[in-house]
Amino acid sequence: MPFDRSIKIAPSILSADFADFGREIEAIEAEGADWVHVDVMDGHFVPNLTFGPPAVKAFRKHVKTVMDVHLMIAPVDPYIEAYAEAGADILTAHVEAGPHIHRTLQAIRGAGMKAGVALNPGTPAEAVAHLLDLTDLICVMTVNPGFGGQRFIDMTAKIRALREMIGDRPIHIEIDGGVDAQTAPLVARAGADVLVAGSAVFRGGSVEAPEVYGDNIRAIRAAAGA
Repeated sequence: MPFDRSIKIAPSILSADFADFGREIEAIEAEGADWVHVDVMDGHFVPNLTFGPPAVKAFRKHVKTVMDVHLMIAPVDPYIEAYAEAGADILTAHVEAGPHIHRTLQAIRGAGMKAGVALNPGTPAEAVAHLLDLTDLICVMTVNPGFGGQRFIDMTAKIRALREMIGDRPIHIEIDGGVDAQTAPLVARAGADVLVAGSAVFRGGSVEAPEVYGDNIRAIRAAAGA
């Protein structure tokens, strides 16, 4: 995973057809997805329940790009090895999920993965100021976590603050929540380079009509680069 700050589109498979994940993943990658984003929810840290390590391991067989696994769970540490064994390339934990996020990031890197840290809308950029040297990605939530399809919350001031804080460190800024062709330019101008999009990518398409996914991905990418 060589580092660069070009715009990367990471479709969230939370919006895919749950009965056909393998072909859905292959379709979005064939149509231009840079990463595949997997939202893991536990019904405790967030009010929804999604994928465990066995599901992520099954997805891995189909992912040829980068598997970006976002843990919306608490606690995190007992499950780090399981998601490493499942094949996550990047594992992101929420700063709000426990009292020892520094230790968590160390453990993620120690398990051979890139370490991400996520910030809920109500959490300031300063919460990661002392974590930057352990971090490969900062995920800025632009919705309150737990459900797909929510409306975008403007976090551009936080993104700009993080971009200044990062400086020349090789850390991605990822945006998760309400990203589409209208909101992509706002976050890209502020300094984001990884855009997670669920319904905005999958809307109107299917594995039988994957070209719609490609149109949607290209529209978001073009808007972000405008």
